[in-house]
Amino acid sequence: MESNQPISPAPAPASGNERTMAIASLVLGVINLCAWFFPICGIPLAIAGIVLGYLGMKDVPSKNLAIGGIVLCALGLLLACINSAVGAYLGFSGQSFDFNF
Repeated sequence: MESNQPISPAPAPASGNERTMAIASLVLGVINLCAWFFPICGIPLAIAGIVLGYLGMKDVPSKNLAIGGIVLCALGLLLACINSAVGAYLGFSGQSFDFNF
């Protein structure tokens, strides 16, 4: 007896775009570990890396790369936000660092 239920199509193979996004997220995460010191650069790089990592997680083989990129970018975003908050506090309170060399 035959079943009249439709057969669902196989999932389409992931294109190279997801793998490229995962690698780009990881690269931005590594760059962001240096760029967090300047919040004007660190925050946009971190947000772009997190978005690319999220989009790159669709490709199963490169999912670990995407997760690594998301973790590094989230860490950079956290550090950039803390650096920005400390800088704003010091700026508004009139305090500054004295670097005596």
